[in-house]
Amino acid sequence: MSSTKDFLDFVIDQIKNKDLVKSKKMFGEYVIYYENKVVALICNNKLFIKNTKSGKDFVEKEFG
Repeated sequence: MSSTKDFLDFVIDQIKNKDLVKSKKMFGEYVIYYENKVVALICNNKLFIKNTKSGKDFVEKEFG
């Protein structure tokens, strides 16, 4: 099942600094970039944040 644009929009709406975020559709799913680094994936309408320094920084800055 592919992820929907509505779910991507919902996730992006939760982010404080939307201007630092970009997304790209790949194989029916989405990749989320923060400051030009891959930090998360949306697969089957679920958000998966990479367990890396960039991913952790993204969560702390935008959701913390």
